[in-house]
Amino acid sequence: MIRVVCAALTDRGRVFAARRAPGRALAGAWEFPGGKVEPGESDQEALARELREELGLEVAVGPCLGASHHQLPSGAPLVLVCYACEAPNAAPTLVDHDAAVWLAPDALPELPWAEADRPLLAPVAAWLKNHPIDAR
Repeated sequence: MIRVVCAALTDRGRVFAARRAPGRALAGAWEFPGGKVEPGESDQEALARELREELGLEVAVGPCLGASHHQLPSGAPLVLVCYACEAPNAAPTLVDHDAAVWLAPDALPELPWAEADRPLLAPVAAWLKNHPIDAR
């Protein structure tokens, strides 16, 4: 089982979504950013590392919002675990992505999401709707 973590990076009632760049696996698909958990890492350590590498962000990893089980084209099983994250005044730098947006909960279904991320849309939207909007 391949374990992957992703971030519902929130700011002012919106969540960050990024589009995979051409030449990368899943090019053109939108996702919650993150990556593989390496041996010896906790989910939280892996997510903090991945967001530092992919977006240049230091984040506070919060609660788990849900998980999605998926089978890769190779047949390998994958679990994608989503965590709420905060990065105050975030200014992400795109490395593995060619576009990014901050979305309100109701706008999440409008993007062509990666298959593994789709089951996470409802729990992420619920999280955003049930937590106070950051007034920064």
